[in-house]
Amino acid sequence: MQPSVPSFRVAVIGGGPAGLMAAETLAQGGAQVDVYDAMASVGRKFLLAGRGGMNITHAEPYADFVTRYGAQAASLRPMLDAFGPEAVRAWIHGLGVQTFVGSSNRVFPTDMKAAPLLRAWLHRLREHGVRFHMRHRWTGWRSADGALVFETPDGELTVRADAVVLALGGGSWARLGSDGAWIPLLQARGVAVAPLVPANCGFDVDWSAHFSERYAGEPLTTVAITSVGADGREFRRQGQFVVTAGGVEGSLIYALSAAMRDQIAASGHTTMYLDLLPDLVPERVLDEVARPRGARSLASHLQSRLGLKGVKAGLLRECLDKESYGDPHLLAHAIKRLPVRLVRPRPIDEAISSAGGVMWQALDGAMLKAAPGVFVAGEMVDWEAPTGGYLLTACFASGMAAGRDALAWLDNPHGQAGDCPAELLNR
Repeated sequence: MQPSVPSFRVAVIGGGPAGLMAAETLAQGGAQVDVYDAMASVGRKFLLAGRGGMNITHAEPYADFVTRYGAQAASLRPMLDAFGPEAVRAWIHGLGVQTFVGSSNRVFPTDMKAAPLLRAWLHRLREHGVRFHMRHRWTGWRSADGALVFETPDGELTVRADAVVLALGGGSWARLGSDGAWIPLLQARGVAVAPLVPANCGFDVDWSAHFSERYAGEPLTTVAITSVGADGREFRRQGQFVVTAGGVEGSLIYALSAAMRDQIAASGHTTMYLDLLPDLVPERVLDEVARPRGARSLASHLQSRLGLKGVKAGLLRECLDKESYGDPHLLAHAIKRLPVRLVRPRPIDEAISSAGGVMWQALDGAMLKAAPGVFVAGEMVDWEAPTGGYLLTACFASGMAAGRDALAWLDNPHGQAGDCPAELLNR
């Protein structure tokens, strides 16, 4: 028998997790898929994110899992219902890569590495007939006929396909390809796009020169932060973070970064309240601070009675005036609720991820209402998530949704060839 000829050809632009999942879904559905990426190889950000341990998804109860997407949880829910954490793990196992649940219910490949998973995935995609075109930077549509236009090492290339999936990422880590250059291209087509802003990011603090020089790089362990969102709600999380020369970074900061970023956008600044001793009740802290200290200095007294030293002691000196530092009641209160003023988020290119992007009201499922036959997936859509496997899971899920929606649209008589020629030109 002659091998079947794919009925449709689809261009997937962007070779990150969302684009690769869309490509797999489309290829399994019988389409000929061509993946285009501006970089020299696919999965650059995926590989870099895996250097510290490839956190694929999260094993907490699903009812809790879906709430981690905040204001966009309801919009993402259908995609996550179709391809959630358990489905992600089963898919990875199907690639021959086993997983385990680590601390805090985070899920990792057994070898903790991203490269073997990506190699197995690309092998399977090629077996499905997916073709890869590297160093092909998409620059928009040709005005004469709507063909896709790419800059390549061999000059300009135009391509026509039956459908297009855009999975171009957000605005973080531009050196790996997510530079937001697609925004004016979609806006020119009438697509509503929310500005890209940093997510899972650090913040600037106006430290004194003395504090910055002495404590930059010092970790703060076993602390808790309370922040107030733009809507007045308080958020409290416990964990650790790092003092930098100009501010704060780290997992605990990232966990609260969306609320703190939004408060800065609304008010010009925000204050986080730092509990330096979250395991002690305020009454115990006051008792220890107020104990007679004899000839000992207050710094020695705090270290002896409460274990406060190093960067924690330095923060008290940095953030309290002399009068408050010397008043036992005010000092004890500050140990449990030390105000640290954040003045701005760090630049988006330093952030782990970004928020903003194609707005949900601009979409019909995963398809752009203003551009029938063009589908979007991944971080270029307006959602955000904390670290811990939530980002990757939503990228996988949205990539699968874009692939499925594209197949359904292609099978609809209104989306058949004629409107979008099936032939790829200038191969």
